[in-house]
Amino acid sequence: MAFIEPAGLQDTDNYRCREVQTESWLALAAGIEAEVAQYFMVSARCGCFMQAARSLNVRTTVLRKQLGQLEAQLQRSLFNFQGSNLTLSREGLQLHAQLIALAHERTLPLVEQPLIRLAVAESILHDILGRDLISLLRRNASVRLDIISLDSELALQAVSADVVLWLGAVDSPLPGPTFATDEPQHLARLDYFPHIAKRYSRVTSRPDSLDDLADFMLVHWQHDRQIDSFAPWNQLVEQRLAGVVQLQSYELMLEMIRCSACIGLLPGYISRFDRALIALPGLFREPMQRHAWLAVNADSRQQTEVQELAQLIRNTFHERRDWFEP
Repeated sequence: MAFIEPAGLQDTDNYRCREVQTESWLALAAGIEAEVAQYFMVSARCGCFMQAARSLNVRTTVLRKQLGQLEAQLQRSLFNFQGSNLTLSREGLQLHAQLIALAHERTLPLVEQPLIRLAVAESILHDILGRDLISLLRRNASVRLDIISLDSELALQAVSADVVLWLGAVDSPLPGPTFATDEPQHLARLDYFPHIAKRYSRVTSRPDSLDDLADFMLVHWQHDRQIDSFAPWNQLVEQRLAGVVQLQSYELMLEMIRCSACIGLLPGYISRFDRALIALPGLFREPMQRHAWLAVNADSRQQTEVQELAQLIRNTFHERRDWFEP
């Protein structure tokens, strides 16, 4: 008569078999490259491939490819999608626990990012560079960036930074940073005009002489009082006995021009940045100009991250070169 193994014993053997199989494929975890293991752990923590790629400063396609190769290597599916949520599969949870245990024996690499200090003229930061800096942060969530807003010549003289972008005189970058830099690079000429919001100024009623400005409120960014080339505008504001608002905030000045029927001095490119604003050229005979200059700290210019940031700024101005052409 054939021997029939008790059901309980069969279940125990099956459990032991599955346990041996699990231990067998998990043993491969020790051979996973540290970088790939980090990709897996960060993806598990973020629950989103896109956010994990940003944190690791890699392309999402590269991350997905590496994780796909890992699944093929282990012959296990490590992730599940529940709607738009990314979760670990049962095998993914097992691998996650195994890698945590291995971390006591093999520390996964954590690369400290160097701190990069960017000093930039406030108006340039707001109007021209801000969007590209946001794009940089979207691509690289691990970057360490210290952004210093320059709102005066005194701030420029006192600042210490790796990359400096400032507005200077027509024919010279001086006064510039006081620390040692490479040769300052000229990026663009900026022409300035009084501006008003289109919604408050029909073509037939727009001021075309200084006398016509008497019917409008003027807003004046205090920083502009220091600029010699803005003397015509500054003199007009100083002569006003009424209808003038002095502001310390560049953004608030822009908002008042947009929303309060005010007129303020802005760079000519601003209508490219905000199509609700329109320039009022021809009110002043003397041109009002500034020039954008870029310099890199001589002590840190060899750093890859510093070079990349400086190149990002150059690319930004090159891509928007039609903003500055007369």
